[in-house]
Amino acid sequence: MMELGNNDVFGLLKTSIDVHTLGLSTVYHLLLDCGYRCYISPENVSTAVEDIKKLNNFGVLKQWIDQNHISVLGFSYRLDPQEARDYFCKLYYALQSNNMFAESGGSIKLIYFAGLPDSCDLVHRELGKRILVFKGDESPQETLLKLGVPERKLPQDLLLSSQYDRMRADFAKKLIESESYQKTSPRNHLGYSEAGSNKDSVIDRLNFCKANHTLPLIRAHAGPYNPNRVEAVKEFIDWAKALSSARYLDILSIGTSQLTQSRFGDNWDGLPNGGGVPVNSELEYRMISDAAKPMLVRTYAGSNNLPWLADIHERTLNICWHALSFWWFCEIDGRGPNTVLDNLKEMIETIRFISSTGKPLEPNVPHHFAFRGGDDVTFIISGYLAAKTAKKYGIRHLILQNMLNTPKYTLGIQDIAKCRALLFLVRTLEDDNFSVHLQLRAGLDYFAPDLDKAKVQLAEVTALMDDIEPNNDNSPEIIHVVSYSEAVRLATPDIINESIKITLSALEEYRALRKKGKIENMEYSRDVNSRFEGLKSEAMESIRLLEKHIPNLYTAEGLFKVFEEGFLPVPYLMDPMRKYSKATKWQTALKDGGIKVVDDEGKPIYTPSRYLSIINDMC
Repeated sequence: MMELGNNDVFGLLKTSIDVHTLGLSTVYHLLLDCGYRCYISPENVSTAVEDIKKLNNFGVLKQWIDQNHISVLGFSYRLDPQEARDYFCKLYYALQSNNMFAESGGSIKLIYFAGLPDSCDLVHRELGKRILVFKGDESPQETLLKLGVPERKLPQDLLLSSQYDRMRADFAKKLIESESYQKTSPRNHLGYSEAGSNKDSVIDRLNFCKANHTLPLIRAHAGPYNPNRVEAVKEFIDWAKALSSARYLDILSIGTSQLTQSRFGDNWDGLPNGGGVPVNSELEYRMISDAAKPMLVRTYAGSNNLPWLADIHERTLNICWHALSFWWFCEIDGRGPNTVLDNLKEMIETIRFISSTGKPLEPNVPHHFAFRGGDDVTFIISGYLAAKTAKKYGIRHLILQNMLNTPKYTLGIQDIAKCRALLFLVRTLEDDNFSVHLQLRAGLDYFAPDLDKAKVQLAEVTALMDDIEPNNDNSPEIIHVVSYSEAVRLATPDIINESIKITLSALEEYRALRKKGKIENMEYSRDVNSRFEGLKSEAMESIRLLEKHIPNLYTAEGLFKVFEEGFLPVPYLMDPMRKYSKATKWQTALKDGGIKVVDDEGKPIYTPSRYLSIINDMC
């Protein structure tokens, strides 16, 4: 691999149609921290790259390269693999025919491609292995070294902080290679009188397992794909029976289709179903519920008519808890017809109904902001706002979901601090009428397409989960096990059960090593505690500002105002009509292993200061 010189300059190219720019922004700021000059393509260059053969478009690109003295060129495209190959290969041939590469006397010493694994394979098939590709499962440190950055130039905080991640990787690799997890047996979670009955509840199961020291409860999301609707439902019922008989899974989450969520009970003739279990009747829900016993069952909320669907889920599934996404699953992410404000109104109406049932609520919120480039403090604040709103409208039990590895570049010590800060703030709401139950899971795009590597990653993230509250054997109370095959294919019951075995085995082995003093107890990590205190105080001060200056904050109108005015930044939200330009205008970047809002020079902006500037603009 070529080692970079001190005078090398990076140019990072993207198309204007691909909004998946977090990876690009991450590499940009990492290279700046290493002391290199780096440029991300401006709009005119990004547009030119989409049709590089068009008259004058190559000239636009060449001028940008020459003016900035770019010697290393990267191209990122994370949409359709065929399009990715076409864009990159046309770019490569245009540079080659115009003698832009160093071997022909030009300035470009290295060119690389970043995209989906299938895209990388197509690029290699056409241009050969000489082209450097990034499939997205590289760590920040691996990325820099692969680009040729000398180790001496890597940021010291990256080297020091990643020691914790390397320790977990070593632990996980040994566990998977030993295959000892295969011997893991199911835990007894069914020794209470209502277990498996129509009166069973997740709170009863949590209380039983807590008393018997057999937590966590295990939840998994499942659903086969079959274009034949009736056959798909029958196949899922068979899956439910198989998972039930294995006894590893406590909570079966039905991965329903988009049509189930948006048009339940309608005539679907001629409508594309897409993926997911196409449940379309109360009878089918009841059949699934019966097949799943003694597992508890839950499913997605709808994308409209939420109170009506919540009532159906109660009557047909005895749903163990409801999940609502507040600002999301509406017009802004294409998952439903509601405006953001109407969505929030419907969410609150649904919360009132859920409160009448006594069932828990899971606010499905913080990671949706992170998916759109939101910073870590926004992750924490959005979770707190949702939790306090839930309490205001009568929810007594809150399932606090925390999706780790979101984004996947987040350092482990930052993930611990971020989760602890969110947990601390939400627990301040606890009283005799409101309890909080922590549910942890791996990130949505965390796992590598290499299944052996993904198994190691599953054990790694399980260790991370246990380091949130390492001195509490009852934490986390619930683990949402994301199967190791997620990056490649849907998880079958066998893969789900194997993933649960890996999770339970990693949890047991990691705790045993801690008790023997062979790994650090992260409860006492100075780095984690320093990060935790910083995130907690920044979030608390910001929340106080919101509560002081946003009228009726914990209402649909108040929560909408917070989003509309840009307090919760989403720089990667697709907003072609610019309805939420105040929310998308902020820049975020990977800094010190976490995501922060930054100014034009890449310097972090303190959240309360940013909030005050927004408040002043509102006045």
